[in-house]
Amino acid sequence: MGGMSPSLDDLPLRDDLRGLTPYGAPQAPLPVALNVNENTHPVPEEVADDILDAIARALREVNRYPDREFTHLREAFAEYLGHGLTADRIWAANGSNEVLQHLLQAFGGPGRTAMGFGPTYSMYPLLTRATGARYVTGTRGPDFALDPASAAAQVAEMRPDVVFLCAPNNPTGTPLSLDVIEAVYAASDGIVIVDEAYQEFAPRESPSAITLLGGRPRLVVSRTMSKAFAFAGARVGYLAGDPTLIDALRLVRLPYHLSALTQAAATAALSHSSTMLRMVDEIVSQRDRMSATLDALGYRAYESWTNFVLFDGVDDPAATWQALYDRGILIRDVGIPHSLRVTAGTEDETTAFLEALASIDSRA
Repeated sequence: MGGMSPSLDDLPLRDDLRGLTPYGAPQAPLPVALNVNENTHPVPEEVADDILDAIARALREVNRYPDREFTHLREAFAEYLGHGLTADRIWAANGSNEVLQHLLQAFGGPGRTAMGFGPTYSMYPLLTRATGARYVTGTRGPDFALDPASAAAQVAEMRPDVVFLCAPNNPTGTPLSLDVIEAVYAASDGIVIVDEAYQEFAPRESPSAITLLGGRPRLVVSRTMSKAFAFAGARVGYLAGDPTLIDALRLVRLPYHLSALTQAAATAALSHSSTMLRMVDEIVSQRDRMSATLDALGYRAYESWTNFVLFDGVDDPAATWQALYDRGILIRDVGIPHSLRVTAGTEDETTAFLEALASIDSRA
């Protein structure tokens, strides 16, 4: 048992994984953690009580395998999403990352290519490469926006097997119009994934990509319960798509991949969707307050339809990040020059961040 442990270079790791860095956001026990776009509001007590009751009932049969098709949960997701969706058009997994992984396992893989438009969610290339596919990056326009003609031309040129469209975009918060999705779909022969992890934080009148699913069997819309539903610790993601595409995902999922406890908790939470979504209004108000105050402090807050704000005008992001850390505030340096990203928290958390930032001379 003694001796030195080998390094990764000493192990027979896949060549395409050598040199890669695993996903990771700093984790630290600071009083105000606003770095990973969590919903910082706790689950309301009445909802938590129902979830606990549902888990207790599921525990009585935990000696048996769960429903492999998670039928009740899929029905609950279909009802929540609306637009005439039925359970056979829904899929779910342990967080939206596993949903995306299933899609890449089924439609990506060795010899195939996935594409995103950078800067965007950092897990897209990691998931792509981990499933053996190649990742290519398209470009965005001013203020990180995507133009239909430009996006479609890039897709037509690169001919990816899978296209990621993050709507709204992480880490920039940028909205994505439906005409971009339509143009990219028309230009592609592959699977087009619209990642709507933050859709609940967009203006209520803004249409979801779910409205485009009819007649587009290669289009899928991914969602998560981590953000609006304050369910980050439960790890539940889902998607809507064509029933035939859903069948393809059964080929790659692990048996009984969603536990009975996960299914029970998520189904119970969805039954309280109106209560859960009331938190969204409070988060949006703090986001907008944060944006206005950042602008007043001399920074530039980018337009955001999410639960976070990207702001630039930071002379030294690493130094500012550290100065906030030293004041008990944890935010995110996402690698965009002169910029930092901060999650909209509770009123007290937002106040703590803004006051701490105001005490730091970090403007460019």
